Amino acid sequence: MDMKQRGGAVRKLLIVLVLALVFCAGFAFYLRGPGPIDFAGGPKVDLAAYKEASPTSVPSSMQGADLLSRGEYLARAADCMVCHTARGGTEYAGGFAFTLPFGTIYSTNITPDKETGIGNYTDQDFLKAMHRGVRSDGANLYPAMPFASYTYITDEDALAIKAYLFSLAPVHAPARANTLTFPFNQRWAIGMWSVVFNADKRFQPNTSQSPQWNRGAYLTEALAHCGECHTPRNLAFALDNRHKFGGAVTGGWHAYNISTERGGGVGSWSEADLVAYLANGHAEGRGSASGPMGEAVAESFRYLTPEDMKAIVAYVRSVPATPSNLPGSLAPPSSPSHKEGVAATLHGKSMFEGACVSCHNWTGVADVSPYATLTGSRAVNDPKGTNVVQVILSGSSPAGSAGLEKMPAFGASYSNKEIADVANYVTARFGTRGASLTEKDVAGLRRQSAQ
Repeated sequence: MDMKQRGGAVRKLLIVLVLALVFCAGFAFYLRGPGPIDFAGGPKVDLAAYKEASPTSVPSSMQGADLLSRGEYLARAADCMVCHTARGGTEYAGGFAFTLPFGTIYSTNITPDKETGIGNYTDQDFLKAMHRGVRSDGANLYPAMPFASYTYITDEDALAIKAYLFSLAPVHAPARANTLTFPFNQRWAIGMWSVVFNADKRFQPNTSQSPQWNRGAYLTEALAHCGECHTPRNLAFALDNRHKFGGAVTGGWHAYNISTERGGGVGSWSEADLVAYLANGHAEGRGSASGPMGEAVAESFRYLTPEDMKAIVAYVRSVPATPSNLPGSLAPPSSPSHKEGVAATLHGKSMFEGACVSCHNWTGVADVSPYATLTGSRAVNDPKGTNVVQVILSGSSPAGSAGLEKMPAFGASYSNKEIADVANYVTARFGTRGASLTEKDVAGLRRQSAQ
């Protein structure tokens, strides 16, 4: 091959490489999609240029609070404790298991222990972890730590959270080893992921929206990171904000559609319904919060002030409807007679009669407590029956109840086949369409929720 031919081959190769890079960049840009509050349109400005009261930090009723009180409130709003506490473990000492299709990630110790926690973190170390997902030794954190949402938290608020965490008693708790399979165990790849999917910028208010809306946006997107569970993910496992709040399955639980879609979402819920659900884990005629949402209510939302709760609701009620594949209407109460109504299997019916009917009633409207009412529950009206299985496996204790309404866990008592049968019966009798769960389905859900 002469020099001219070689030159032509090199040019062709360069053109191919450039086209490949352009394609990859374009595909990455498409996958990234819009930002979390871009749906609202309107101009956004830096906080320093915002003319209204700042939507960040603590609510107006706490403006005179000291640094640790502010940090505690913000840590509650960010729901830090739940994800950094193993089941039955010491608060903030890590060990919580995130069970994924490609392995398990364990949360780390964020008490101020200098050997196994964050006791040696400087302010800049902490901000890098919160905003960029980079820990103090330079390694990338997995997005189970929602840094792509926390990146919108202001430096001031992040450092208030740090001050609160550093006021806690140090706990010596070495991190458990993750069990991710290749290539998901390659932390360096998370750095590339972060370049595309982490905005790495602080919250900017939208000047076309009200101060309450902006406060709600900051609480919902930056601190409470609601989209991390309720927004589906794209091919790169980043949030797909084109289907914002459209619902997703996380850790074996279905986080339902919370957009303004009236059928499968919360478009038909009143402000009072939503506030009650966030404050108490229950809304009359809507059902009770269980699983991760129940924990979020118990350890985060119910500690927020009424003004902040209403700000979140105002923001959520502005999110455009995302279509749902769930039934558009919920089933009414069932017949008070056990002889009437659908029975997917006689075995499921007999199990319900023996273990469930005394609390839930044959109608699905409980006499013992509204927290035990099945009628109107989205979980019972979900034809996949995902959350019904999880509640049977793990139980439920609504945050706003007096404790008497606690649903016991039956995971250790019943086989996968028995749980599938009773879940199929419950969804058929009290929902719009019965589930068709198998013992294999239940075994998979059991694995995902186990820690």
